[in-house]
Amino acid sequence: MSRLLPRGAADAYLRDCASRKVLDSIANKWTCLLVDALRDGPVRFGALRRRLDGITQKSLTQTLRAMERDGMVIRTMYPTIPPRVEYELSDLGHSLVVLMEGIRVWSETHVGEIEAARAAFDSRAAEEPQPVRPG
Repeated sequence: MSRLLPRGAADAYLRDCASRKVLDSIANKWTCLLVDALRDGPVRFGALRRRLDGITQKSLTQTLRAMERDGMVIRTMYPTIPPRVEYELSDLGHSLVVLMEGIRVWSETHVGEIEAARAAFDSRAAEEPQPVRPG
């Protein structure tokens, strides 16, 4: 299937297109969950860590930094002791809310079907004869 694109337009199917890096960033599970967790306004780091059960401090820090670098998150540091830092979505980040919510809801809705398909696949794969390696 060919697509007609204006000259110079982004095309994620091309290996060197910068839009692939954008896809790498937003296709991350933590990015998806953080967009949803930040949708209602500023949230502190500790509250995000508690909300995203299973995320490590390192992963949360790296994901928030990447999102800030990409212009999706605004980090605000308050001059208090100890320092208080809040994260919130930028306008660009807010433009992802509906998309990311859709992905999350689809995942939650279809998890049973996916698990059943995986179990069936694994069962078939376990029954297939394994190739014999010359010895």
